[in-house]
Amino acid sequence: MAASPPDSSPRVQPPTRPVTVVVLAWNRWPLTQRCLESFQAHTSLEGVEVLVVDNGSTDETAQRLLEYPWVKTIRNATNLGFVRGNNVGIAAARPGSDVVLLNNDLEIRQHGWLDRLAACAHSAPDIGVVGCRLTMPDGRLLHAGTYVLPDTVWGQQIGSNEAEVGQYASDRTVEGIVFACAYLKRETLDAIGGLSEDFESYFEDTDYCLRAREAGLRTVCCGEVTLVHEEHGSTASDPKFFESLFRRSRGVFEKKWKPLLEARYTRSLSWQSILNFPTGYAMSSRELLRALDAESVRASYSYIYGPGSPFPVPEPPDSGDYLLNVIAGRNSRAQPDVGVVYAQGDVFERGRGRYRIGYTMLEVDGFPSEWVRQANLMDEVWVPSRFNREGLLASGVTRPVHVMPLGVDVDHFHPGIKAVPNPRGDFVFLSNFEWGERKHPEALLTTFNRVFRASEPVVLLCKVINRDPGVRVRELVSQLRLSPFGGRISFVYNHELPYHQLGVLYRSAACYVTAGRGEGWDMPLMEAMACGIPSIATDWGAHTEFVHDGISYPLRVKGTIRAVAKCPYYTGFSWADPDPDHLAHLLRHVYENREEAAAKGRTAAAEMQEKWTWRHAARRIVERVEGHAR
Repeated sequence: MAASPPDSSPRVQPPTRPVTVVVLAWNRWPLTQRCLESFQAHTSLEGVEVLVVDNGSTDETAQRLLEYPWVKTIRNATNLGFVRGNNVGIAAARPGSDVVLLNNDLEIRQHGWLDRLAACAHSAPDIGVVGCRLTMPDGRLLHAGTYVLPDTVWGQQIGSNEAEVGQYASDRTVEGIVFACAYLKRETLDAIGGLSEDFESYFEDTDYCLRAREAGLRTVCCGEVTLVHEEHGSTASDPKFFESLFRRSRGVFEKKWKPLLEARYTRSLSWQSILNFPTGYAMSSRELLRALDAESVRASYSYIYGPGSPFPVPEPPDSGDYLLNVIAGRNSRAQPDVGVVYAQGDVFERGRGRYRIGYTMLEVDGFPSEWVRQANLMDEVWVPSRFNREGLLASGVTRPVHVMPLGVDVDHFHPGIKAVPNPRGDFVFLSNFEWGERKHPEALLTTFNRVFRASEPVVLLCKVINRDPGVRVRELVSQLRLSPFGGRISFVYNHELPYHQLGVLYRSAACYVTAGRGEGWDMPLMEAMACGIPSIATDWGAHTEFVHDGISYPLRVKGTIRAVAKCPYYTGFSWADPDPDHLAHLLRHVYENREEAAAKGRTAAAEMQEKWTWRHAARRIVERVEGHAR
């Protein structure tokens, strides 16, 4: 893991309340030794008591602990298990102190980690339990909080196995944390006591967080702190023991908490869409389902396409995401109260529901007659922008049309995401698009090549996807006859990045450019803006819902022109005609006014966080279906 250096984050004042750190150890002395030595190297001991509970070790642990005079040791005669062993430490903690439970298989590489945990814990009176980000020894993210679904009663770690790029960097309220590192405020211990001895090990952490919630106390994952965790340090050598222990604890947890977990859902919704094909609907559908679950909506999912539709084959059954797989496996009622069809308008009539909603978008200024016909079969229609609402109404939709904007994942797209090193120091303009007439890439390439010289430290990086085997992008670029003395252009061609790593792409650029003719939303633009990157964007289409000159550089359009793309849905409609001279001006202006541009980027990131998250989108949906969903 790339550790945060001591001076890379703002200084945090240590807490005035004393802290007792409880480290539970059972054999495997090298793990405990590494934990203690990394603790000493990166932790101020002022006001901190370190208590190691030797849980009946039979190796050298007891003798070697004598070498650490700053450590207080309690030795249990036998192995009491994780729960009872930690409770021994909690009971022995300094009176009135907060308590931090720390696994002996953790390694600390960050100065000030404990002060930051304490500052987070005491930042609000209703915070009761605080955890942190955990990474694996190989650098992958392991944990940024946990959740449990009543369908399976199986705890899941948020972010597990993602490449570590700085995601989940803010403090977030979560359902639970793993107790490899758990900061327990004294108020929490006084209210609910220690760990529940209904458990020997496993599920006791989520149990504790749920008990704290019932006492009115939140669990928070502190995004500023990252520790390294070698999972199952004490049971790794005995997988059968681990499996048996886990199964018993899961059974206890299910009996104790499943009714409450089920009761967290206050309304239901049938979501009919697409999840597992590379489309904009699929990506945003995944995010909306996650956000709806967090808003206490029991969503069920069904694939709306199939034979006779634009996607005639079944979609792959595995979404690659545990939560989405569970949602997709739920049996929705034959006639749900509310059914939302989130898809192209020509499949609306496939939707089910006592109250039917069609949710769609398009990149031109009108909608095909078949979409209009099916929209008028719905109880109401949603679109993400006023631009699309005007297009639907002008095309003949008579049902109520509501603007329901989409959102952005600010846990994976924010200014703290790591960037790829730029050893040449080039100013990087980035554009991310699928090759086609609507994206109008020729204008961007020729304009950039004309505006800059090859000798200038500036480059245009185009991440291009081309799914049409009849289109030969390299030949088309060659036909543009770009000057070898003009602005340099590089391509990343047909390379799909994992979603959680896309933020690295944006953060590695100095400015994002989208100079196409029309967008149904333009999610990459919003992601780039959330990452704090200044942007140039065509001033026409759905993304004008969230783009303005206070946070971006709107690209002037000369007017509209007839859409001529191969897509039949565009027939008879128009899209924008961006002004290449204004694009040239903006490219040069951003390059020469970097501080101004960077300030716009920072403002954009703050506005995305404040107004445009998936949580905002889900809450608007909940408010809109209130009274229809039960």
